[in-house]
Amino acid sequence: MEALRKIRVLVIDDSAVVRQVLSSIISSDPELEVMATASDPFVAAEKIREEVPDVITLDVEMPRMDGVTFLHKVMTQRPIPTIIISSLAESGSETALKALEFGAVDIIQKPHIGTRQFLEESRIFICDAVKGAASARLKPIKAMQVAPKLSADAVLAKKANKAMMRTTEKVVVVGASTGGTEAIREFLKAMPLDSPGIVIVQHMPERFTASFARHLDEACAISVKEAEDNDTVIRGRALIAPGNRHMLLKSSGARYFVEVKDGPLVSRHRPSVDVLFRSAAQYAGKNAVGVILTGMGDDGAHGMREMKEAGAHNIAEDEHSCVVFGMPKEAIKAGAVDAVMPLASIPQAVLKECALPGAKAS
Repeated sequence: MEALRKIRVLVIDDSAVVRQVLSSIISSDPELEVMATASDPFVAAEKIREEVPDVITLDVEMPRMDGVTFLHKVMTQRPIPTIIISSLAESGSETALKALEFGAVDIIQKPHIGTRQFLEESRIFICDAVKGAASARLKPIKAMQVAPKLSADAVLAKKANKAMMRTTEKVVVVGASTGGTEAIREFLKAMPLDSPGIVIVQHMPERFTASFARHLDEACAISVKEAEDNDTVIRGRALIAPGNRHMLLKSSGARYFVEVKDGPLVSRHRPSVDVLFRSAAQYAGKNAVGVILTGMGDDGAHGMREMKEAGAHNIAEDEHSCVVFGMPKEAIKAGAVDAVMPLASIPQAVLKECALPGAKAS
């Protein structure tokens, strides 16, 4: 029987050490192979002319041409699934998030020489991301939009949130992975100021989530922040789990709040959607609405099943609108989902389930 074709990867990074480490990590997986390495985008372009890879791993800060500029050229000329592998520098995280807007399918923390546990977790994250990228459905790059000039409405909107600082009857918990940054952006931009409290796990490295939350806070009517331990879940606000930390929904009397904590990888991830969903089943029960969006693997499926058994209403993104139809597919297979629909329909479905004014009838 003919052997399955391996996923061929082009590694682009200006550091010879990083290229070596990434090549070793990728080659350790029997389903993957390193097609070639390149020290900068110009060398990479020559490699691509010789042979088109299935997936590119790309650094963002390189000499001669930065990774974001190169990514834009690739996506407009010959789209290739691309994973950003970046350091934790604040400036780098901002640039990497811009790359996601330009069509990169995932973002991974750059591995460094450290403990055996760190390198093993890096291997899991990187190999899983490459496999997810290889099956990703690339979407057309949207034209860049100039940020709108803010008016006094923005200031008044923030004050309105304070007036609604009361416990919500419903709480929305969201899980996503590959392709999830743009899906979450679309979902949150559709939320009105009086939306139910929202708690989100997006698979993302630490420190990147803070920048991600700030970008969303600027783009959305509701407020968005990286969650801190003991943050209260309130109307008109979304909390995003910090990278590399688990986040649980808890309650004390009528108050919902989050607990942020360390712990092992769960379903191969930290933060884990399963951890969030299980906590929602235990502490919110029928008052929870679960949403599972695009992503590879099965993180969230088991926790969502527990939510359904506790009386929650669960929604999965459909295959057509997913970048990778993995996590939603597994949740559907587990019998954990009440409705399957395109991403564009999910916000109104959530609002309707929460019985908020302005929710449209289906």
